[in-house]
Amino acid sequence: MKIVVIDGQGGRMGLAVIEGLKAAGVKAEIIAVGTNSAATVTMMSGKADAGATGENAVIVNAREADYIIGPIGIVVADSLHGEISPRMAVAVGQSKARKILLPMSRCNTCVVGVQEMPFGELTRLAVSQIPSDCV
Repeated sequence: MKIVVIDGQGGRMGLAVIEGLKAAGVKAEIIAVGTNSAATVTMMSGKADAGATGENAVIVNAREADYIIGPIGIVVADSLHGEISPRMAVAVGQSKARKILLPMSRCNTCVVGVQEMPFGELTRLAVSQIPSDCV
């Protein structure tokens, strides 16, 4: 089982997800993929099993993932202040992995019909989507 956590900017969301997965005792391989090196370094501090950075890392790891977790912007080209390239968005969107997307209403993306909640609660809900047989 391979879980790919994708994040950009400072990587704090990805870090919180990785820490949540580790705290839940998830036995899957967790790969931190940052759209920039700062995001990757931050996520790696959460003890991910491996890390990679950039467009090609997103493309390759999306292809091999069982689960992809990240902000909803990872499926929208030019989101995260331009950090998500069209090739990244397509790779995530076309991946056979189950996508667990956190509804972040930033960067010109508004998710209607979703109630606002604290970031910690969003992280908890994302982690709860991993099947119990992986814990």
